[in-house]
Amino acid sequence: MTQKIFDCVILGAGPAGMNAALYCARANLDCALVDISAIGGAPMNYLEIENYLGFNKINTFDLCEKFEQHIDNFNIQKYPYCEIEKIDLTKDIKKIKTTEKEFLAKSIIIATGASPKKLDIKGEEEARGKGVSYCAICDGNFYKDKIVCVVGGGNSALEEAIYLSNIAKKVYLIHRRNEFRADKILQERIKQIENVEFVLNAQCKEILLDNKVYGLKIEQNGIEKIIETDGIFPYIGLSANIDYFHSQLELTPDGFILTDENMKTNLDGVYAIGDIRNTPLRQVITAVSDGAIAGVNVSKYVLNSEKIEIKK
Repeated sequence: MTQKIFDCVILGAGPAGMNAALYCARANLDCALVDISAIGGAPMNYLEIENYLGFNKINTFDLCEKFEQHIDNFNIQKYPYCEIEKIDLTKDIKKIKTTEKEFLAKSIIIATGASPKKLDIKGEEEARGKGVSYCAICDGNFYKDKIVCVVGGGNSALEEAIYLSNIAKKVYLIHRRNEFRADKILQERIKQIENVEFVLNAQCKEILLDNKVYGLKIEQNGIEKIIETDGIFPYIGLSANIDYFHSQLELTPDGFILTDENMKTNLDGVYAIGDIRNTPLRQVITAVSDGAIAGVNVSKYVLNSEKIEIKK
């Protein structure tokens, strides 16, 4: 029996991937949405969003649920929790091998996103699950009435510090510079929270633990000190999730996929969208926009291509 060839397989079922699938389906392409985890993507790790047009404020779970309900109106095949073993993007027919199924496709849209960077300091690996977490929404409730540290100075760091301030007794917000990079509205909001203390011009040096985290060693203005803490939440930037195909694509110096304005990579029939590509802004609304652009251009690519036979 001849194996099915999809018009397009979208790797990653976050907002970018879901909107790409929607646009492909509206162009009558046979597409599949494949993810290593649940449908929804990175926004599922946050509590709410305030900068998505049309909603003054919305729970991110509710927003992603609306996205999924929308794509369910179309014949989009969803494959969550697929453990990927190998990906080949270089042939006319692209191949994605998982532990249970092999997908063949005329085109691929990569929307696998990015993951939080690690502090890369002594004690971090040993402390994962013992006081170090990269998701305040996931693990914040373990720190009710305790002391926590949030590391970072961007929107994510301040948003999570604000969230944790409603749970923890004390939140230290540690940043290596003397001012934050986050939006001014977040900076003004966090200044009003009494149980958040800023620790600026500070470098994290070591996580201290004895079965569980009890302290964070920092260097501030040339002086080493220890902050007593029960939990540490790093939010210091993102690394692209490119483990299975990084050697096949052109990347930026910091490891994100290079695309043109049509979301096309250096390979024919391969597109990249959302947090994984070279974009100046990583937000839900820009990810959704990327998905629309890629969906339209993939549709053109597939519809204008000659029929491709499987190469044995």
